[in-house]
Amino acid sequence: MPRSTSSLHRSNRYDREENDEEGYNFAPRRSSTRATTSPVATRRLRSTRGSEVDLHSRMPSRAMPPDEQTSLLGHRDGSSQNYTSVPASISATPRPRLNRHSSNAGSVLAGKHHTRAESFGHRLVSALRSSRSATFDERNMEESRHSLYHDERVWYNQFTSTDWVHDSIADAYRVKALRNRKDFRGRLKAWFDGAQGWVLVAIIGVIIACIAYFVDITESTIFDYKEGYCKSGWYFGKSACCFGLHSCEEWSTWSQLLSPSSAQAESIDFAAYVIGVVVLASMAFFLTSLTRTVIPSAVQLSTLDENLGADLHKPQLEGDEVAGKQNPAADTAHPPMIYYSAAGSGVAEVRVILSGFVIHGYLGLKTLVVKTLALIFSVSSGLSIGKEGPFVHIATCVGNIACRLFSKYNHNDAKRREVLSASAASGVAVAFGAPIGGVLFGLEEVSYYFPPKTLFRTFFCCIAAALSLKFLNPYGTNKIVMFEVRYLTDWQLFEMIAFILLGILGGAAGALFIKASRFWARTFRRIPLIKRWPLVEVILVALITGIVSFWNRYTRLPVTELLFELASPCDPAHPGATGLCPSMEQIPDTIAYLLAAFVIKSVLTIITFGIKVPAGIYVPSMVVGGMLGRIVGHFVQYLVFLYPELPLFSSCPRDAGIESCVVPGVYAMVAAGATMCGVTRLSVTLAVILFELTGSLDHVLPFSIAILVSKWTADALEPLSIYDLLTDMNNYPFLDNKIRPVFTSELRDITPRVREERIIDISSSSLVLASELRSKLEHLHKAGELDSGLPIVRDKVLVGLIPGPDLEFALDKLDNEDSSLCLMATAVGWEGFEDELDAEDLDPTDFTPYIDPAPVALDINSPMDLVYECFVKMGLRYICVLKDGKYSGLVHKKAFVKYVKELGASK
Repeated sequence: MPRSTSSLHRSNRYDREENDEEGYNFAPRRSSTRATTSPVATRRLRSTRGSEVDLHSRMPSRAMPPDEQTSLLGHRDGSSQNYTSVPASISATPRPRLNRHSSNAGSVLAGKHHTRAESFGHRLVSALRSSRSATFDERNMEESRHSLYHDERVWYNQFTSTDWVHDSIADAYRVKALRNRKDFRGRLKAWFDGAQGWVLVAIIGVIIACIAYFVDITESTIFDYKEGYCKSGWYFGKSACCFGLHSCEEWSTWSQLLSPSSAQAESIDFAAYVIGVVVLASMAFFLTSLTRTVIPSAVQLSTLDENLGADLHKPQLEGDEVAGKQNPAADTAHPPMIYYSAAGSGVAEVRVILSGFVIHGYLGLKTLVVKTLALIFSVSSGLSIGKEGPFVHIATCVGNIACRLFSKYNHNDAKRREVLSASAASGVAVAFGAPIGGVLFGLEEVSYYFPPKTLFRTFFCCIAAALSLKFLNPYGTNKIVMFEVRYLTDWQLFEMIAFILLGILGGAAGALFIKASRFWARTFRRIPLIKRWPLVEVILVALITGIVSFWNRYTRLPVTELLFELASPCDPAHPGATGLCPSMEQIPDTIAYLLAAFVIKSVLTIITFGIKVPAGIYVPSMVVGGMLGRIVGHFVQYLVFLYPELPLFSSCPRDAGIESCVVPGVYAMVAAGATMCGVTRLSVTLAVILFELTGSLDHVLPFSIAILVSKWTADALEPLSIYDLLTDMNNYPFLDNKIRPVFTSELRDITPRVREERIIDISSSSLVLASELRSKLEHLHKAGELDSGLPIVRDKVLVGLIPGPDLEFALDKLDNEDSSLCLMATAVGWEGFEDELDAEDLDPTDFTPYIDPAPVALDINSPMDLVYECFVKMGLRYICVLKDGKYSGLVHKKAFVKYVKELGASK
């Protein structure tokens, strides 16, 4: 039989007896029955967490189709609030659920709706007010105690960090429940559970290849519309219209259509080209603007697209109150943040999401569709942008949506992260036609957690995408690479000097590009007109691009085709087809023409990066580097022609052809990799991609040496890559696990003082007013810590912690916060019960199920290296701090990130 009501009425007393109790048997209940407990079994309730949930019983309904507001963890029902919580029960036990109705008090969430009956806390307050506290109804008290079984675990709010520890424990309980079944059906379910990951990444690879095929064939056709059309079929591009023909009569320019005479042909073609660039770029912007999102000021970020000119809102964190200094500006409101989830490449945001940062809608279906269509128009417009970076974002969107097929990944964000890593890698695999390079890209650039199992599945996903792309054959060459070059001449020893020089020049160019882009964004993009109307910037950049690019052949070509021409060796059958196979007398003119194209393309790339259209930086940076390398290559070639008797050139064959010794295309490819390395700081990935593009083992060494030198040079000039800079300026709570800071401090140096509004003190009683809890929660929201928590202390000793989202969810279920008392006990003992209650009978004033009884805590004298390891390796949101065994403060992940940034800036 249950204990008397007096034991619950004095919950703080049995809280103190917690350390004296030991040995509690917890008999599990089964999944499909309502097994009652033995009346003689003595139990102690620990805070039932979402880690003990049976995910199979929580499959989301498909009542409503997913949209941009859909959770990364999927729908739970058809309600308007998409981010509900998970019940905690014993493993494999389905539990009743409650819908979450969020409060709008100091929050970015929607208004609350209360439908509950009179609660235990309300009854208690009413009894106290009428001086009848000694005559509580014992049956009502007993109903409250049954609610200790219930736990609707809150899922992740917008702009918060994922709780990796919770998700890891949840998956462990799920796997344990599967392995406990020894019958044939149980073994079959376990086998299918293990195969889900492989099936999922195969589906993702095929879908990504289909999207890449659609984008490739569509953008190449629309790109040619700026110059003319195909008479035999309007849907053909110039290459398809003139395939296999030396003289193409089927292709007609706009001047031939509008004016048969050639007097004004060039002017008509120029006007058509400029209009085409502006119209296509504007269409890309209008599509991108469909993903415009406004974030309230409580979320203290700068932007979520690649806008280096965004206003910097310095976050006011608890770390600002170190050593007892209170920050009065913590409650200062900022203007709302506006971003376009389909703009830019999305690589920086994907990397942050994979590290555990939750951005709802950024990987949604709407973003996928809009970005795919907008990418076609932005690339076909002729702007100095690439499609390879956006492919990473698009592929990650596909992976996120595909995770809804299996609840194992749909309801566990840690497992979902493994799939998203594979998806991002396959985006690079289809963009460059380099599956091995895609795997290394996932390992080196975007993934935060990459165990061997994830590595193998990523490889499988990339292979599935590459095989599907080869079957679709988007380029008509039966190849999966966007271009393929073959070098028949091996490099000479003296050329290593030029390759090292190209590494230095490429690294310097990449670092200067980052500085120039930042300067341009902080000056031009902060003009009020440009800041308020981003379409004006898109039109201006498109207009400048069309006017300047038309007169130079190499700036008018698509970036992929231009890179192919720059890297290709001379064709003896058609030496003058590209203008890059000059004789000795023509080399100076070729260098001058390339130099003009290099300057134009560099400036256009700088002013284009960050506009509100889908835009990548990978291939444009390679094109700029390719022009630089081609210039150096022709210069070395010219020296060999002028001074063939020099001992340095003694190994070169005499009178054996223009490229018998020096191949400028190799220089272009080497410099392309070096410049891209200077911008992105990719190293091994780039060397492998260049090898897969050329298929030349002989030139792997020049590629690798130039990339190494480029990275050293770029790091010396600009420590941050372009995506590191975006992450840093946007105030993402991202801890770089690849670069470890040098710490000489202790945890006490960043621990804020203990304040009454940041703790829940149950020293006198375990019953706390709901209005007081709401006030504490609003303080967290005003500080921008939507994912923080409130420590629970008793006599200055840490006895538990309730996460902020869980507390908000619990408070929103109350009918009357002003008169409700909430039970905050961290441990309750009882002797069983007769039967389970329905969801309507659960007491909303009992907050015990939401409390974490064992939060991670460190001593105040812990070295900062240990704190770093806890945040990076364990993925914690916050760490409690103890001094002599008593609570001394809480350090949030965002405060630690801010400290690390300031530490790096001071050096």
